[in-house]
Amino acid sequence: MSATRPPQGPYVLGIDFGTESCRVSIVDVAGSVVTFAATPYATTHERSGWAEQSPEDWWDALEASTARVLQQSGIPAHAIEGISYDATSMTVVALKDDGRHLAPAIMWMDVRAVEQAKRASTSTSVALRYNGDGAAPASPEWYPFKAAWLKEHQPDVYRDADYLVDAADWLTKRLTGEWTLNINSAAHRMYYNRDEGGWPTDFYEHVGAGDVFDKIPTNVVDLGVPVGGLSQKAARALGLKPGTPVAQGCVDAWAGQIGLGVVEPGTFALITGSSHVLTGQSAEAVSGKGFFGGYTDGVIPGQYTVEGGQVSTGSVLKWFKDNFARDVVQAAERTGLNAYDVLNQQSRHLPPGSEGLVVNEYFQGNRTPYTDGQARGILWGLSLRHGPEHIYHAIQESVCYGTEHNLRAMRDAGIDVQKIVACGGATNSPEWMQMHADVTGVPITLTEVGDAVVLGSAILAATGAGLFDSVPEAARAMVTETETIEPDAQRHEEYRYFVDAYIDTYPRLRERIHDMQDHIA
Repeated sequence: MSATRPPQGPYVLGIDFGTESCRVSIVDVAGSVVTFAATPYATTHERSGWAEQSPEDWWDALEASTARVLQQSGIPAHAIEGISYDATSMTVVALKDDGRHLAPAIMWMDVRAVEQAKRASTSTSVALRYNGDGAAPASPEWYPFKAAWLKEHQPDVYRDADYLVDAADWLTKRLTGEWTLNINSAAHRMYYNRDEGGWPTDFYEHVGAGDVFDKIPTNVVDLGVPVGGLSQKAARALGLKPGTPVAQGCVDAWAGQIGLGVVEPGTFALITGSSHVLTGQSAEAVSGKGFFGGYTDGVIPGQYTVEGGQVSTGSVLKWFKDNFARDVVQAAERTGLNAYDVLNQQSRHLPPGSEGLVVNEYFQGNRTPYTDGQARGILWGLSLRHGPEHIYHAIQESVCYGTEHNLRAMRDAGIDVQKIVACGGATNSPEWMQMHADVTGVPITLTEVGDAVVLGSAILAATGAGLFDSVPEAARAMVTETETIEPDAQRHEEYRYFVDAYIDTYPRLRERIHDMQDHIA
């Protein structure tokens, strides 16, 4: 977590509300992390496909994490010159005007609004540009569909709510007392498009949420812009100084993009973990089949953000490790080694293509380029020569193939990706990061602070505090690149065949896989 340089003030506070915990960090204006704390909270699953959390649990976790970073650092509250934050999206909260929540928050991963999302397929609205030019199904995770579901299935909550907002905008209210709508959530998950006049009212009416605009804050604010000072009430609860500038925050993935310094066209962020998010900037309002966007002003004013992603990446490697490499795990535990390092060592001699083995990593569906929740994993090419190390290696390759598949969709739309900056769990494996570079043919750069998400919120805080004139200027000052992994040209050519085989596989089996999912449902 910590950067290698000694910290030097001024200091800012970055807050990250992730799926499992509230993470808080004190960061200096050179991008050095002084201290960090995380406090977990629970997710409940009342029904299949549902996922909910309590906003009070979020606030309790924020209080605990903030208290720990202040205590650990020894930095007084008055030395914190700015605050900003990120949160998961779309994590929708129904609130009264005073900020009280009326029901548990509907989490980003909650897919109860499937039927409402299906209505988008018969819309002719320009809003569908954001869903792969209308070629991809709309996701039930997105705002208008959750709003329509709430209106139809919990009408009392919907009627009584003065505001229905994303988690980041709930936090704006709790910290400052102000109601704002962050441009990141609005553009990326709510179909708000300044180039087209703002809200696509025809689209909202079509899916059943045409009256929700009375419950959305009217003040749409760009990232890093001051939204107010820390309120007396919030300051007392958090042990911070009242009036400390609070800057407009955003969605966690795009805080990660900012924390990787990806604030101009040509460079893309690759945020890895149990899933992969691939996101970057375009100077033009580009859209196309197989990716989401381009979202107008969603990260940097005057630019457009495009997005691709893989639902299950690191999670598939974990599945293999936990279920088919228990001997490796046990041996690693006895010797104090990391099981993934051992698996990497056992498989590093294998050539591109794992000696004829291909995996599709769609174990939990496909986000892009297909946006297919019924997609499932595929493993083919097995022979008696293949052992566990081949399967592990082929899973690693499949994740890289999926990244390249997303890049090809973007290239087809004219998006030029010259460089990738990566963070997250995959960056702990030099072998796997080299494989990403070899498969895609794009150099991959690593940065000094591994937790790019909380650093991104700190960058917004520094901007809002007036320590920098803009988010790009703050990112250039606070993000330090440490290493660039260059692709091997020969291996890149060798991988072309296997990438093509991977891409060709799922369309051939899609109908059968869908039939299977319907059969076992």
